[in-house]
Amino acid sequence: MDTSRLLRTTGTVIAAAGLLLSGCTSGGLDAPRAVAGGSDGPRAEPSGTPAGRWSARPSPDGAALRPYYEQKLTWRDCGVPGFQCSTMKAPLDYANPRSGQDVDIAVARRVATGPGKRLGSLVVNPGGPGGSGIGYLQAYAGIGYPAPVRARYDMVSFDPRGVDRSSPVECLTGPAMDAYTQVDQTPDDPAERAALVAAFKKFAAGCHERSQRVLPHVSTVDAARDMDLLRAVLGDKKLNYVGASYGTFLGATYADLFPDRVGRLVLDGAMDPTRSAIDLNRDQTAGFETAFTSFAKDCAKQPDCPLGKGDPDAVAARLKEFFRKVDAQPVPSGDADRPLGESLATTGVIAALYDESAWPQLREALTAAMNGDGSGLLSLADSYYERDADGKYANLMFANAAVNCLDQPPAFKDPAAVDAALPSFEKASPVFGAGLAWASLNCAYWPVAATGRPEKLTAKGAQPIVVVGTTRDPATPYKWAQALAGQLDSGTLLTYDGDGHTAYGRGSDCIDTAINRYLLEGKAPADGKKC
Repeated sequence: MDTSRLLRTTGTVIAAAGLLLSGCTSGGLDAPRAVAGGSDGPRAEPSGTPAGRWSARPSPDGAALRPYYEQKLTWRDCGVPGFQCSTMKAPLDYANPRSGQDVDIAVARRVATGPGKRLGSLVVNPGGPGGSGIGYLQAYAGIGYPAPVRARYDMVSFDPRGVDRSSPVECLTGPAMDAYTQVDQTPDDPAERAALVAAFKKFAAGCHERSQRVLPHVSTVDAARDMDLLRAVLGDKKLNYVGASYGTFLGATYADLFPDRVGRLVLDGAMDPTRSAIDLNRDQTAGFETAFTSFAKDCAKQPDCPLGKGDPDAVAARLKEFFRKVDAQPVPSGDADRPLGESLATTGVIAALYDESAWPQLREALTAAMNGDGSGLLSLADSYYERDADGKYANLMFANAAVNCLDQPPAFKDPAAVDAALPSFEKASPVFGAGLAWASLNCAYWPVAATGRPEKLTAKGAQPIVVVGTTRDPATPYKWAQALAGQLDSGTLLTYDGDGHTAYGRGSDCIDTAINRYLLEGKAPADGKKC
């Protein structure tokens, strides 16, 4: 189980195994008509780093960046009906854009359908870090966002640098990744501790060996600068954006770097940029416990609950006992090389906690596993890791580690530090605490030093930014949304009292109406509005 700070919107978790992500094919297409004041008017020019959070970084060379800002995208058929794809060039190192080294950023769009006046581009990001924006656009946002939004915006996304089609980070082969995901992450003795440390070191070494060129340059700041390039080459004066989960950190980082270029920004399932890595991981651990408590209460009411009746503590104790049993004796899963042990079982459960609509599937998978068939939980774990039926993994987990380990110093420096923190993680979640604490050790062995640090993002001078929080969100605790909305100079908090990860497009008419009105009319909901 490696679930450390993997923050994605619901659709990219449960549906991931079933998505058909088609690559781009050749064939030129005309660009859409220009938005008023967009490509026919002046675009914001490249600039140096503003004072504040990132002022310690070298300021980009504005003159050297100009060719990147003035490049023209050539659109082509993606092979998915209704979508067009292109490739944008970005400097590998923004501190040295004259080096001649670039990265390719894959971009996709679905042109506004009409009717109504076109409002420009709406860039969407599903989170991760490591989630494919293009996959999310083609499978959900470009066809599933509310029709009035799709009518007036070009729906756009990109794979951030290091992700999928954009100069991807690679680390392990499929068989090696299979072995990695089965390593025991609740070590009971020195041998298991040594095996876990060795697995983290092997993972990091594989990333360095296969991706040495890009590893130092896949931070969230780099991706935010790429997003400003994208805004410019799309012909938009300001960035309109919906970011989910980790995508809220990307969006808030953009706003802090370029507050005068902020259009209509929605940050759904927010992260708190002031929290350290250990605090983020411990908070997320508590979030999964909250989500499991909601599941346990619901499960106890169902006739098919495999964890029995009783209060959530009793249900949790039975799940923990199940994990203990499969730790000692994995159950068959239909894959002889991957029996269901504790790590895969825990990942399968966590995958289903992202979305309450997956609770029936989780009950069924747990029932089967407790009766000797681990295939259902394995399928959930595979969807989480984005492993296909042929044993090939998307680069999600590789990019996730690469970005997280650059954005913050490691949560722990060594196993002794994990030992010291275990009581606080187990207090946060008696069921998941130990595993999530040990998972947080992964960045200790990363081959590239962190370039970011926890610090407040204010985006002073930006237009109103809508921050959305769900009260029982498993992956991004509600207090993170409260914190981010309070830090942003123009932040406004929209609250969904409910379960699951993120809120927009998940069944709340109150949430959807408020966000749609903001995107279409520019009217932000009143700060503190609750749905």
